[in-house]
Amino acid sequence: MADDRVDPVSVARARMTEPFEAGVVVHDLDLMARFYGEMLGCFEVHRSLVPASIGIPAGLGDELLVVWLQVPSGGRVKLIRPRFAPGSAQSALSLTARRGLSYLTFHLDDMDPVVTALAAGGARPLSDPVVVRARGRRISFWADPEGNALELVDERGDVQVPGRSEP
Repeated sequence: MADDRVDPVSVARARMTEPFEAGVVVHDLDLMARFYGEMLGCFEVHRSLVPASIGIPAGLGDELLVVWLQVPSGGRVKLIRPRFAPGSAQSALSLTARRGLSYLTFHLDDMDPVVTALAAGGARPLSDPVVVRARGRRISFWADPEGNALELVDERGDVQVPGRSEP
């Protein structure tokens, strides 16, 4: 009997040529670009209008404007504003209640200044408590101003921070 299993190493021969990118559909492109820049240090590296002649056959719906934000540690976030207003983001309160991309993760050396900035910058916490200790790390989940979920992670799980409601 023949072995029908496929060796994943032999299939994945293509070499990645650019950093990993994640696309986030947004309503207010400038607000969201400013938010990710001011809150997480991301910076714009490219902006492009994708015409309907490309967007429609590519399965993107119609014309759209895309802004590529470089994440300081590598990778990129693409903010995508379709020609027609997108529907509201699904509730991020139950991040694992649906399949598919649920949140973006940002690894930080110390999340405390970012947590403080996010609260002042229009984001809302999804974690309760806001910062949770987990296996030597601290994690915190947030919804950006348009409801997209973000996870912050740092390696300071052993550090007691005064005034934080951590377990």
